[in-house]
Formats: sequence, structure tokens, C-alpha cells
Amino acid sequence: MSLFDLPLDELRDYRSRSVEPEDFVAFWSQTLDEARSHDLGARFERRTDTGLATVDVYDVTFAGFGGHPVKGWFVLPAGTTEPLPVVVEFIGYGGGRGLAHTHLLWASAGFAHFVMDTRGQGSGWVVGDTPDPVGSAPAFPGFMTRGIEDPHAFYYRRVFTDAVRAVEAARSHPLTDATRTAAIGVSQGGGITLAVGGLIPDLVAIAPDVPFLCDFPRALTVTDRTPYREVGNYLKTHRGRAERARTTLSYFDGVHFAARGQAPALFSTALEDMTCPPSTVFAAFNAYAHQDKAIEVYDFNDHEGGGPFQQAVQLGWLPGRLTA
Repeated sequence: MSLFDLPLDELRDYRSRSVEPEDFVAFWSQTLDEARSHDLGARFERRTDTGLATVDVYDVTFAGFGGHPVKGWFVLPAGTTEPLPVVVEFIGYGGGRGLAHTHLLWASAGFAHFVMDTRGQGSGWVVGDTPDPVGSAPAFPGFMTRGIEDPHAFYYRRVFTDAVRAVEAARSHPLTDATRTAAIGVSQGGGITLAVGGLIPDLVAIAPDVPFLCDFPRALTVTDRTPYREVGNYLKTHRGRAERARTTLSYFDGVHFAARGQAPALFSTALEDMTCPPSTVFAAFNAYAHQDKAIEVYDFNDHEGGGPFQQAVQLGWLPGRLTA
């Protein structure tokens, strides 16, 4: 595959044309206030059947958007007795929390690790356990068009709210140090990470890896890959509704959350990534408000990005923020 997006020197100066809604702050304040009217009810049930000796695993349930139960994993170094910094992780598109033994990295590095399941997903590549009990108007298969003509009904309103509540659930456990919380994720998980970074003011670090859900005006026109293409396919059928869909998406654009980022951030992008094009990632990176920010660029990679190489970079970068 050859490069298809802007040259790297232009990417470093690129700015999104996404327009922030005038009521963006009020919309999200009201959404989170409604969610917090429900008891968080975080339950951590110790699992002794994982076959793992180096970590302690807890099966988690907490109340997300609408008070709906959301699942997660909580993983600690075995025998932990004192509060640890906590890494909260969000999952890529179509995936779920999977099995506990696939989440060993951050506990092995000495941190508490909370993995949020994604409502309604978990059947594309990794299994999940959280249904989405909210219906929507007609939608193209996938998640990008569920409720797309109304920001209050849009699928990602529920997911981003779940993510904020996941951070609150992780912080509620007595073996986490709530003052040292980081958020990470790949692809969709990276987009959710950006949202959390813009909605929670006191994180100590975020690491969005090849983030999805950024710079919708460009993403919907520069790539024909799913998931972005789901929106185009919906609008092929529902002619004349593009402006309504664009308005909804503007409430969920990672660029606008990035503009409110108050924690150090480590991004990554890949120049041959046609799923989350590098211009859309740079749009969020260039808008990111905190001065302590960096981006790793993988010249000849598609959406796999840096993979384990990026994890190695994170292992060198994140501990300094979590233990400071």
C-alpha cells in the first residue's frame, strides 16, 4: 500500500474543519449528571478459576449510562495490599473485554488495570458480555449509525458515558490510588480515551493509539473503509439527512474532546492507516490542549499501527506519569 493521506510535514500543521456545537459543554454536563443520578454500584467479584498465579483478577459490574450494568475486568499484581496507580483501558471496535488472561501487561508492570467491556459489542473479534438495552431508529449494520440523527439517541453517548463511569468504578476500589489514573486504548478505544480525557479533568495521562472517532468531516470523505463507511452507506439510503448526521457526530468528535485535554498525552498514528487516517489523528493531536504531548508515527503501517512496539513506548512513557 502507498501513502494516501497528506504528507507528514502537512499533517503536523493540519487542523480539522469540525465545528464544535454551541451547547457541547452543556450537553455533556447534563449527560453525566443524569448518569450519576444512578448509584455506581461497582461490584468486584474475585475470580479464582483463571489459572493465573502472578495476578489477582476481579469480575466487575458497574452502572453506566441509564444505570445499565456494564462489565469489566480488574487485574492487580498478586498479593497487592497497598493502593496502586490505575490504568483504565477501552477496547477497539467490535471487540469486548475478552478473557481475563489476555490482560496481563499493566499488572505485570506493577499497576492496577481496569478493562471496560463495550456495550453491544464483543462479537467481531473478541467476546464481550455487556448488552446495549437501548434501541434506536433504523441503522446500517454496525454501531456508527445507531441514533445518528439525534445526539441524545446516538450510540456513542452511551459508550462515552459508560467510560466515564468506568473510571469512577476503577477509582472506587480500595487498592487503587484515584489521584494517579491513566486512560488508554487502541482505535475505538483510543477515541473513547480522548473523550474521557476531555470529560475528566484530573487524569494524570492518556494514551490514544491510532484513535478512531476523530475529525468526522474529513474521515467520512477521505476513506471508504468501515467503520466510517457505515455513515456513508446509511446516507446513501437516507438521502437528504447528511446535515443532521453531521450535527450529531460533532458532539462526539475527538477533536473537541482533545481541545479540553488536561493530562499529558501519548498518541500514535500510522501513515498507511486507511481505517483511521493519519490526518484525522493529527487533527486531534494538533488540537490537544496540554503542552506535554507526543505522537509516535509508524511510516509503513496500516491500522495495526505500532502494535507491540507502541506498547513498549507506552511502558517507557506511562510509568513516569503514574508514579510522579
